Amino acid sequence: MQSDEGLYSAPRWRLTRWLAEPGLGVPDDIRAALIVQLYGSLPVFAAGAVNTIAVAAVIAGRKQTAPFIVWLVMEIAICLARLAVLVSAHRRARAHRPTPTDLHLLLAVAWSASVGFGVVASLASGDWVVAMLASLSAAAMVGGICFRNFGAPRLAGTMILLSLGPIIPGAAFAGEPLFYIVYLQVPMYLAAMTAAAFRLNRMLITTMRAERENSHRAHHDALTGLLNRAGFVEALGARLGASAERRFAVMFLDLDNFKPINDTFGHAAGDAVLKGVAGRVRRALPDGAMVARMGGDEFVVLVDGLTADMALETGYRLISEVAVSYELGGEVGTSVGASVGIAMSPDHGAEVEELLAVADAALYEAKSGGKSRCCLASVETNLAALRRLQQSGAKGPVASAA
Repeated sequence: MQSDEGLYSAPRWRLTRWLAEPGLGVPDDIRAALIVQLYGSLPVFAAGAVNTIAVAAVIAGRKQTAPFIVWLVMEIAICLARLAVLVSAHRRARAHRPTPTDLHLLLAVAWSASVGFGVVASLASGDWVVAMLASLSAAAMVGGICFRNFGAPRLAGTMILLSLGPIIPGAAFAGEPLFYIVYLQVPMYLAAMTAAAFRLNRMLITTMRAERENSHRAHHDALTGLLNRAGFVEALGARLGASAERRFAVMFLDLDNFKPINDTFGHAAGDAVLKGVAGRVRRALPDGAMVARMGGDEFVVLVDGLTADMALETGYRLISEVAVSYELGGEVGTSVGASVGIAMSPDHGAEVEELLAVADAALYEAKSGGKSRCCLASVETNLAALRRLQQSGAKGPVASAA
């Protein structure tokens, strides 16, 4: 589960899985982002911990009785344990190691139960200053609990119940009739804040779904479902940034004689052929290969771990697969050819623009030689690509020669 800081583990225990459950039908990537939210940041944690420890310490100093000393010790022990788990989780996440998410969630519940214990003890003490201080502190914590943990509304509801709910039995222990009004107030407040956590959860998930859909549309071709130019350029840049020495092939593939299909059978038939080409290209490549439609009838492929000879073999296999006839319906069929240009990384470039320009120049060479051919970039190809990059100002990938 990825954040800007690293990976966070999903809860494994039955109870913690139940507590962290965001709702039915939530995609895995959104669940991952919600788990990250539950960890929060050290400053946010510190603010709550300092408040509850300070309140417990002041009350323990005033009363100096066993229940309040126990409460103070509990607050200090739980907050220190939570701090240790939080620091460990952030370090493990950055190192891509499993994080103690189950323990993190259980300690959050234990902390809210400790706050509730302090409320009961304070109200039962008969000291109304102490009772007011503990109750106000618990009420103040509810807002933070709700707005920090609404990614897991069950966890938020449980923590609110444990921290503020004890006011009801505390009022009974106090024996003051005026306090009985909390029998009406507290349940309504608990219900309202828990409902708010669930509503915020639904709003957050709806927003995250919309963001992911917009991101998918921005990086994928609507017709074929492949990456589009922007998506491929971003993915290629990430691949180059991850390892400059990693060998892979970038292949430009352009369809031969595609325009007559649109002219003869219409654009719907042309779209069907493009979708058929996309499917065949994906099936002809190994798992992990990236395929994109760069626009029109032009595709680009990135395949890891290929030598130059293997890349040429793959290029000719793509040409062969694409050339098989396409059924357009009503016993009508058509066929297209394909030409492929190949650039190898790091041999032919270590930048996105360089590799795409070299592969594009190799494609131009393949089409100039009679089409339905596969060409690996050469010294001459590199020089031609560099000239074209200079002419275009090196502002981005050059247009295909198709």
